Amino acid sequence: MKIKLLAVGQKMPRWVEEAFADYQKRLPKDFALELIEIAPAQRAKNYSVAQVMQKEAQAITAKLTGKEWLVALEVKGKAWSTEQLAEAAEQWKYTGQDVALIVGGPDGLDPELSAKADQKWSLSNLTLPHPLVRVLLAEQLYRAWSIQVGHPYHK
Repeated sequence: MKIKLLAVGQKMPRWVEEAFADYQKRLPKDFALELIEIAPAQRAKNYSVAQVMQKEAQAITAKLTGKEWLVALEVKGKAWSTEQLAEAAEQWKYTGQDVALIVGGPDGLDPELSAKADQKWSLSNLTLPHPLVRVLLAEQLYRAWSIQVGHPYHK
């Protein structure tokens, strides 16, 4: 199974790139994590927030094959413990599909794209900065994998 993280935002600080890459390289090929950065839609006076979110959703959708198990990261999604994430990741394997985790821009995900998601996951009730979300996701995926295989990292 491959996991794609499609995240709106580019030009992250170096510490974000380094931390993400560290967890990314720890994951085995059958639990590989790929980052796909999506350029934020241009914000202009003549664009509404809904139009901006729709443009970002179109850019995200263009990077999907349509065959992935789609997980939208949303504030209104279900909060999982790390153990529940490990269980969810185990179930993702059984779908026979790759997984696409989608993170919207500053305004969130377009409601139409969110409605297409197979699952909605909330990392926290807190508002998290987008750079930190990438690192947190990579670390938690590594931790979930470590639980699945009995690796001592989680202890």
